[in-house]
Amino acid sequence: MPGFLRPPVTLAMVLLLWHGAYILMGRQSYLLPSPWQTLETLAARWSTLAPHAGVTIVEILLGLVLGCLLGGGTALLLALFRPVRRWLMPVLVVSQAIPVFAIAPLLVLWLGYGLGSKVAMAMLIIYFPVTAAFFDGLRRTEPGWLDLARVMGGGRLAVLLRIRLPAALPAFASGLRVATAVAPIGAVVGEWVGSSAGLGYLMLQANARMQVPLMFAALLVLAAFSVALYALVDHGLRRLLPWVPDDHREA
Repeated sequence: MPGFLRPPVTLAMVLLLWHGAYILMGRQSYLLPSPWQTLETLAARWSTLAPHAGVTIVEILLGLVLGCLLGGGTALLLALFRPVRRWLMPVLVVSQAIPVFAIAPLLVLWLGYGLGSKVAMAMLIIYFPVTAAFFDGLRRTEPGWLDLARVMGGGRLAVLLRIRLPAALPAFASGLRVATAVAPIGAVVGEWVGSSAGLGYLMLQANARMQVPLMFAALLVLAAFSVALYALVDHGLRRLLPWVPDDHREA
C-alpha cells in the first residue's frame, strides 16, 4: 500500500471499529458515544476545549524539552566519568522500580496545582528513556573508530564531539521517539491528580457530570496532538540524521 494512503485507511478502520463497538453496546452514548456524536461535541464545545488543550500542549512540550535536556546531560556524565557512573547508575535503575504515577501526588504537594507539577511529571517519564538510549549509544561507539582517533592524537573532547556524539545520535533519536510517545501520559496524569486546567482536568469534570461525549472529545484532541507531535519529531529526526541507514530510520 502506498505510504500516503496508510493514515486515511488507518483512520477509517479506527472509526469503523469505534462505531461497531458503539452498536454492540446498544447505542448507549452515556457509555460510549459514537464517532459522529464525539465530532459534533468537538465542534460545538471547541471554545471550551481549546483553552484546556493549550494548557496541556504547553505542559507536554516543556516536559519533553526539559526531560531530553536532563536525560542527555545525565547520559554524557555517565559516559564520560566512571565514578559518576558507579554511583548514579544504580540509583537510576532503582528509581525505575518506583511507579512514576505514585509520585504525582507528591509533585502536586511540592509544586502546587499549576504548571510546574505537570511539567515535572512529564519530565520524569521522559527522562529515563532518553538517558538509557543515549548512554547506550555513547558506550557502544565502534572501538576501531576510537582507536584510530587516539592513534591520530585526538583529545578526549575531540573524540567526544567528532566520533562518540555523532555515532550515538541514532540511539538518542530512538529514545526521543519513545519520550515523545509517552510525554502526554505524564501531563495528563498530573492533571488527574490535581489541577485547575488542561484536558485531563476537563475529562475528569466531564466524567463527573456524565458528559461522556465531551470526555471523548477531549480524548480525541489529546490523541490527535500526540500523533501529530510524534510524526513531527520523527520527520525532523529523519531530516537531521541523513547519514543513518534506512533500516535504522524505518519506523
